[in-house]
Amino acid sequence: MELSESVQKGLQSLCDPSVFDQSGFSVLVDVSFRSLLSAHADPGVLDQPELKHIDRIVLKQSHAAAATFILEAVKQHADKSTISSCLEDVTCSAERTEIFYDAYQKHKGEVEGLLASIGKRLPHINDASWRLEYNMKNGHVHKVNEPFYQISLSAEKDGSSEDINFSCTMEQLQDLVGKMKDAAKSLEKATQM
Repeated sequence: MELSESVQKGLQSLCDPSVFDQSGFSVLVDVSFRSLLSAHADPGVLDQPELKHIDRIVLKQSHAAAATFILEAVKQHADKSTISSCLEDVTCSAERTEIFYDAYQKHKGEVEGLLASIGKRLPHINDASWRLEYNMKNGHVHKVNEPFYQISLSAEKDGSSEDINFSCTMEQLQDLVGKMKDAAKSLEKATQM
């Protein structure tokens, strides 16, 4: 997991026993998770008694670094060895790494839910059905005599189901199928790299 220089610097300060004692470290890790998971920003989140003696700039930098590290770790589904490796790189002790990892395990599911709720996600197609119909006349009483397809896609988005219905001619359906095959081939090539 790659971290920016500012995040590494903030984590180094957080792991430095001369800046954050053991209780201050534990409190800041807990505060970082709570601030990510709270619905409303609490301006006094860093006003904990264990953090009063720490320089405000260093405190804010360490808080931002911890929050960024938490989000990156959850986003990348980091395991214990990955987190330990990253924290060792910033000279974090094994005891502090264990404190962080315990908090990470405790809140990981909630942070994953938070990340999943951010942004626009497209519907996931669960099922598709089709029906061939034949159009014999149009509204002007002219003979048309052409087949067309009624396509129904059953999709799910954020736990709710929705149906997407459309009709197309045989040529349009062949074009759609061709484009879907191209997309599937591109995806297959991308996953093999």
